[in-house]
Amino acid sequence: MRVSPAVLSLFTLSTLLSLGVASAQNARQTTLVYGGDWSDLITMDPAQSYEFTGGLVTDNLYETLVKFEGTNLSKLKPSLATSWKVVSAGTAEWKVTFKLRAGQKFSSGNPVTSKDVVFSFDRAIALKTNSSFLFTDVANIKVGSTRAPDPLTVEVTVPKTASTAAFLNLLTFNIGGIVDSVEVQKHVANNDYGTAWLKTNSAGSGPFKLNRWDQGQQVVLDANPNSRLKSKLSRIILREIKEASAQKIALESGEIDLAENLTPDMIKVKLTDNKFNVYKADSLRIQYLGMNSGEGQPFADARVRQAVRWAVDQDGIVDGLAGGLAKKIQTIVPYGLFGANTALPYKTNVEKAKELLRAAGKPNGFEVEFLINNGSCAANIPCPDLAAKIQSDLAKVGIKANIKQLVQAEQLKTYRAQNAQLILQAWSPDFPDPDGNATPMSDFGAKSLAWRNKWENVGAAKLTQQAALETNPTKRAALYKQLTELQLNDGWGAMLYQPINPITIATNVVGYVRNAQGQVRFEKLSKK
Repeated sequence: MRVSPAVLSLFTLSTLLSLGVASAQNARQTTLVYGGDWSDLITMDPAQSYEFTGGLVTDNLYETLVKFEGTNLSKLKPSLATSWKVVSAGTAEWKVTFKLRAGQKFSSGNPVTSKDVVFSFDRAIALKTNSSFLFTDVANIKVGSTRAPDPLTVEVTVPKTASTAAFLNLLTFNIGGIVDSVEVQKHVANNDYGTAWLKTNSAGSGPFKLNRWDQGQQVVLDANPNSRLKSKLSRIILREIKEASAQKIALESGEIDLAENLTPDMIKVKLTDNKFNVYKADSLRIQYLGMNSGEGQPFADARVRQAVRWAVDQDGIVDGLAGGLAKKIQTIVPYGLFGANTALPYKTNVEKAKELLRAAGKPNGFEVEFLINNGSCAANIPCPDLAAKIQSDLAKVGIKANIKQLVQAEQLKTYRAQNAQLILQAWSPDFPDPDGNATPMSDFGAKSLAWRNKWENVGAAKLTQQAALETNPTKRAALYKQLTELQLNDGWGAMLYQPINPITIATNVVGYVRNAQGQVRFEKLSKK
């Protein structure tokens, strides 16, 4: 029987009151309720979870070999593994060796061993889920690539056709979560690798374990007593509240401690009292303008593309339409990732843009079709509003952008067929490594964004491949600097901004930190 959130709240309140006032107060003090639209949650299985909420939850149920700490997504830290090293194993392969911590346990009480890592990686590959490509296509590993020479040592053979840096970084994502192989194999049904059971149960060593998941209503996590990561709270409840207005009411009443999806206008009101703080979390998403650079197209000349960058008023977009909840960006690697280039050489300059158009043989400007979708763009800006602003900016330099509004599916269909002249779109990397943006945006042969915009630059493709495979961090950073500067001058796009995600938090909640990958370490949270 489905129970409404309101009834659930009454039930929770009556349960707490039955405990007595002191016990009820203590229970509420050690329980944090996080309100948000969690409707994208599909499964608790780390090998299958790919959506935002799935990552938020599984990151607290399962540990990975390596992790990022705080908001820094450029430097890996130990997690289940205390150390790791990459060595050449001949002309064709790398050997990545991890040393595990001794004495770690899963929530079941079973010890964490290298066999669990082998099982987890091989299982994720064999399942052929939405996430499997990270292992098979990005890291180029297969079932059998991971070995356990002893209980605390893991060896992974990675072909030299893949980036070991990207492999290590993607291990911080959901797919890198290590499951309890002994416990999972008890629940295998019809050769499903335990997927049916793991959908609604947990078998990890993280700071929390799954108590229950009432789909469409709430997820309840309890502190895992066997985890080395000791939580300051005994329970986390993710209460599903889709509407921002309902989240606002629940926050003000004290039913929830955090609200995920308040609108900018609601947040401005919240800032006027002292009961709430607003945490501004970065994201890896980039909103951009794509310009078809193919032969015969209006944007075939790099000077025309540069003119667009000089014409667009980024300050007006960020400070006006986004209400300050965005950051200007002009390069292709998002802020927060290794290899990001913070250069902002383009400032709004109408005369400079006109000068470049004249030099490119277009003194009177030109007319172009401008494809947008009818939904929301990054930072919750309605795409038609953002498109109207850009249309106005371009008109000032003589470019007439005729807006054509399509549903997202139709817009993408046209774009993927290389038939968009000018397009408003966004991109987020599939894994926290610069190659998650560099390859699709710079390598025409990857048949992604560079291909869709008919931008074929041999030098950019070569730099992309070199940077992906470089194992020396200093040399790798230098290669990404070259690539991002090349894109600034010659690239197919105008990068507009990275959105900031605001989370409204009651002032008695401390320790909330969210990185651009969307990870929040629940064990760090507490209440004053």
